[in-house]
Amino acid sequence: MTGPDLTGRVALVTGAAGGLGAAVASVLAEAGAHVVLGDSDLAGASRTAAGIGGTATAVELDVRDAGQWDRVTGEIRAQHGRWDVLVNNAGVYRKAPLAEMADDDIDLVLDVNLRGTVLGTRAAARSMADGGAIVNVSSTAGLSGHRHALVHSATKFGVRGVTRSAALELGERGIRVNAVCPGPIETPMMRADQVDWSAVPLSRAADPREVAALITFLASDAAAYCTGGEHTVDGGLSA
Repeated sequence: MTGPDLTGRVALVTGAAGGLGAAVASVLAEAGAHVVLGDSDLAGASRTAAGIGGTATAVELDVRDAGQWDRVTGEIRAQHGRWDVLVNNAGVYRKAPLAEMADDDIDLVLDVNLRGTVLGTRAAARSMADGGAIVNVSSTAGLSGHRHALVHSATKFGVRGVTRSAALELGERGIRVNAVCPGPIETPMMRADQVDWSAVPLSRAADPREVAALITFLASDAAAYCTGGEHTVDGGLSA
């Protein structure tokens, strides 16, 4: 049995310089997609693209900036003639007690995690080919409240709302919109003290490629009847 086939598809992954985004870009490329790695860290995204090889390319993309979305999606259409897959992965995390949250941190988390997802989904509605797929990265923090992570949790709940609403609007064009809700992942963003391992039945963090495999499935025709869904990949944390 073979895995998902994305041969000939063009995929844009945000926040792809490292961590989960880099893993997603790599697994999509292995499935045959031409992958565009978008990140505000162009040098980092370029290094990751070079490591993937093949036809992977990097573009500078600050997901908070509507003008940059217009530029990047225009370039993709001009260079490839199509755009089939969007993975809204870019995200930031700030941890602090509610009374101590800094204004700048509130703005940053809201803008990257939620505004960025909204702008990306809007760009896809404007430019993506009919029959395409959007996968938004939410979190188990978007399924339940988290102490000292109010804004992060609020944005991840919001990503679920974006996903459901966009699925309703874009379904008539055959564009599927799904969310993944990862638990702890072995990435630089995760710190060991954030996790109560006794609450995770599998007693470990996910390898980024395990989450990327689910995202790749949802982006492929193997998930042709899946839209508006929220798919947990959390080692049983939310069970």
